[in-house]
Amino acid sequence: MHDYYVYILASKMHGTLYTGITNNLERRVFEHKVKLIDGFTKKYSVDKLVYFESCMDVKDAIVREKQIKGWKREKKIALIESSNPGWEDLSEKLSQ
Repeated sequence: MHDYYVYILASKMHGTLYTGITNNLERRVFEHKVKLIDGFTKKYSVDKLVYFESCMDVKDAIVREKQIKGWKREKKIALIESSNPGWEDLSEKLSQ
């Protein structure tokens, strides 16, 4: 069995949000932080991990990612603030 993660990143400057999925959260956040992959998160400097949840099944993770991506910004913010009201960068706690 594998863990899959649905995560939300925020930019420090613009408040832009990005929702993604991965099977290795620590590696994926590192890739976002050092801008290894061209695309949206690199272009808008979206690299602050503000929310994540795990799923045991990749299909469940994909469904959840699509669900969150379909939400309005206000609902995403409420989800983030339900577990991370200070919008801390949770990536700092991943390696501990």
